[in-house]
Amino acid sequence: MQQVAIGIDLGGTQVRAALVGEQGIIFAQAEDRTDAAAGPERVLRQILDLTEQVLAAGQPLSVVGVGVSTPGPVDTIAGVASDVPTLAGFAGFPLKAELQKRFAYPVSLENDGIAAAIGEWQFGAGKGHGNLIYVTVSTGIGGGIISDGRVVRGRKGMAGHIGHMSVMPNGDLCPCGNRGCFEAYGSGTAFALRARRRALDCTETTLGKKGGEIHSRDVFAAARHGDGLANTLIDEEAEILGRGFTSLIHIFSPDIVVMGGGISHEFDRLQPGIQDYIARWAMPAFNDVPVVRAALGQNSGLVGAAALAFLAERAPEEQPGIFTTF
Repeated sequence: MQQVAIGIDLGGTQVRAALVGEQGIIFAQAEDRTDAAAGPERVLRQILDLTEQVLAAGQPLSVVGVGVSTPGPVDTIAGVASDVPTLAGFAGFPLKAELQKRFAYPVSLENDGIAAAIGEWQFGAGKGHGNLIYVTVSTGIGGGIISDGRVVRGRKGMAGHIGHMSVMPNGDLCPCGNRGCFEAYGSGTAFALRARRRALDCTETTLGKKGGEIHSRDVFAAARHGDGLANTLIDEEAEILGRGFTSLIHIFSPDIVVMGGGISHEFDRLQPGIQDYIARWAMPAFNDVPVVRAALGQNSGLVGAAALAFLAERAPEEQPGIFTTF
């Protein structure tokens, strides 16, 4: 009988569940808009309902466990959500213990950035590499690190909050409450805000001229039609990302940097500028590190969470292939 893991990707906007095989293949998937303001009990009910849906959709399968990817900060050692700004009532919530009460299968818990890094490392763009950095650039910036063939988890399992390294002293306010964070400058949210501000002072751009808010996708669309301001904004975004990636490359010396998240949908437009910044400003020993697009797309964290369940199911000496390097 086919062995599968249940992967759960809990986010502030969507909660998703999937049945995932040992090779990272998704057999069934379901999703729902997260009832983020309703509190933990309601969100846990959503997780259980989605799990029931994917189990009903699959063929007879042997479930080895449940892996859960959740926004942070989350103490994955204790299984407690430290503070999840996008989910009401989760601060201090014993997420792993409460999930385990509701599931008949073993539950593993991981920060969403680390889970996505694991997914890309095991089954995506990072497969075969022992050193990689995964960066998600979306509403915020998050990530995970694989170093010397091992997941970097750090104290309380909370490593990888790369969006909150400082890139500008006393800079723009970040949602975390600090100023000058990488996220405050390089995220999709920051990119769109910058576009709105600059469009107000520019008479030669089409951005915002038809009313309504300007979103990241609008900037890229305008750029494809030759809008000068839009192209300038994109070049600036690539430079900001390149600056952040260069710092990470110097610290972790990866084989590759994998970029995911909503902004990565426009990877082909951003990648040359990102790579050019790295080539110019990284030290010579580091300036050839390639930046690649996440191969699993929005499923990086979902598949990575399922991989955790397979790991937990095996004793170290029984873990085949690359699973021995967790």
